[in-house]
Amino acid sequence: MIKPLNFIHQNAKIKSNVSIDPFSVIHENVEIGENTWIGSNVTIMNGSRIGVNCKIFPGSVIGGIPQDQKFNGEDSLAIIGNDSTIREFVTINRGTSASGVTKIGENCLIMAYSHIAHDCSIGENCILSNNSTLAGHVEIGNNVVLSGLTAIQQFCKIGDFSFISGGSMVRKDIPPFVKVARNPLIYIGINTIGMARNNFSKYRIKIIEKTYRILFSKEYNISKALNIVREEIRPSEDRNVILKFIEKSSLGIVRGYDQKS
Repeated sequence: MIKPLNFIHQNAKIKSNVSIDPFSVIHENVEIGENTWIGSNVTIMNGSRIGVNCKIFPGSVIGGIPQDQKFNGEDSLAIIGNDSTIREFVTINRGTSASGVTKIGENCLIMAYSHIAHDCSIGENCILSNNSTLAGHVEIGNNVVLSGLTAIQQFCKIGDFSFISGGSMVRKDIPPFVKVARNPLIYIGINTIGMARNNFSKYRIKIIEKTYRILFSKEYNISKALNIVREEIRPSEDRNVILKFIEKSSLGIVRGYDQKS
């Protein structure tokens, strides 16, 4: 149901059973999926693609042009996956020519006042708590939790099933399955609770913990630790995901307490 006192461009593509509350603005090059609710005072700008069964709360701005001085008006997208919730006053910028898209996966919860900059990619089942801030080109995997007031530097990568504590400043890549906290940010353990909630077996969690005990040992630098993991940990999908993430990290990974560089 589209209520009075909105502005909806005639070329916007809005599927059935979409509800749009008063005082919202829907621009021209916009697509909104079935059964989505748009609250009042929401602005959905050109290039936005909203999935089915989404909820966008009052004051949010979706698809705003990038806050990047290199942006030259090129066509690009901001995509929100199915079943995702965008809370009050969230801002999501569309992509630049670098990737062409800012993307949020399915079943994500983006809490109030969070900002997602241009060319970011967020996987499925993620939670960004209040006032989370992502600079440009940040990549976040699946099932990641950012606690409130987390700020992530541009080009950082955050691995699957990781957990970042509140008030963190993230300047390095965060590998999969870990928890990080403190200032400066360090590894504090594996995300046991998050993995257990997603039906990881006790054996699987134990192997991940053993892998990181080697990687974050203060006795080894990262190169030596990687070699020891290859020798001592039997190949598995989880081990391979961890090794590949660290090997491909361009910024370097967060460190353990008192670990050698």
